[in-house]
Amino acid sequence: MKRYTKERLWDALVSCIAIFLGLIIVFPVIYCILGAFKTPAEFASPVLLPKSFAYLENFRNALHQAPLLRYMVNSFITAFAGSFIRLAMAVCAAFALTHYDFRGKKLCFFFLLGTMMMPGDTLLMANYATVSRLGLLNSYLGMIIVSFVSASQMFLLRQKFLSFPKALRHAAMLDGCGDLRYLLTILLPLCRGTLTTLFVQSFLSLWNAYLWPLMVTASAPDMRTIMVGITKLNSWEDTNYELVLAGVTISLIPSFVLFALMRRNLNKDNTDGSLNG
Repeated sequence: MKRYTKERLWDALVSCIAIFLGLIIVFPVIYCILGAFKTPAEFASPVLLPKSFAYLENFRNALHQAPLLRYMVNSFITAFAGSFIRLAMAVCAAFALTHYDFRGKKLCFFFLLGTMMMPGDTLLMANYATVSRLGLLNSYLGMIIVSFVSASQMFLLRQKFLSFPKALRHAAMLDGCGDLRYLLTILLPLCRGTLTTLFVQSFLSLWNAYLWPLMVTASAPDMRTIMVGITKLNSWEDTNYELVLAGVTISLIPSFVLFALMRRNLNKDNTDGSLNG
C-alpha cells in the first residue's frame, strides 16, 4: 500500500513539473495572443488579460499597414512546396540507402551525417551567390531551392525503413510488387506518422524562416514572406508592439490549422498484420 502511494505521489509530482514547464514554454504564445486584443492604454499597463476580446483595431491596422495576406500566401507557397520536395527527396534517398547495395554506400551515409554537423549560417553567402548566378533572386524557387535536401530527414527515414522486416519486401516481391509500387503502396502508408511529423516540422521551419527570405527578396517587397513582412509594422519613430503582436497572431493561424488537420496521423506508424496471410 505504501509503495502504491509513493508511486502515485511521484506520478503526481512529475505531472505537476511537466505542466509547469509546459506553461513556461506556451506562455509567450498566450501573451502574444492576449496582447493582440489590448488597446494601447491596456498594453502600457501590467494587466495580462484584455478587458474585451472584441477590440480588433490592432488586426485591422496591421492588415492596413502591411500586405500581410499577400505575405502569408508567399509563405504558404514556399513552405508547402519546399516541405513536399524535401520529403520526397528524403524518401528516395532513404529507400536507396536501405534497399539497394552499391559501391560507396557507407561513404555516402557518413558524408550525409557529416553535413548535419555544419551550421546552416556558414552556407548563407555561398547559397546566395549560387542563387544569384542562376537568376533566381526574388522568386519562389530561389527561396526554397536551398531547402530541397535535408540530411536529418534522410537519416530519420533511413532508420525508420530499417525497422521494417526484410520479409515484408520479400512477400511483396512474391506477389509481383516492384520497388516503386512497394514504396508507394506498402512502405509509405506504414510510415504515415513519421512522414506527417517530418512534413509538419519542415513546414513550420520554412514558415518561420526569416534571414534567407529577407536576403533573396531584398529588391522585391511583394515576394516577402510573413516573417519578413511583420517587420514593416515597426517604424524608426515608434515601435507599435500591439500591431506586431497582432501580426504575429495572424501568422500563427496556419500553424494551428496544420497541426489540427494532421494530428490524427502523427501516431499511425503500424506494421501489425502486414505479414498476415
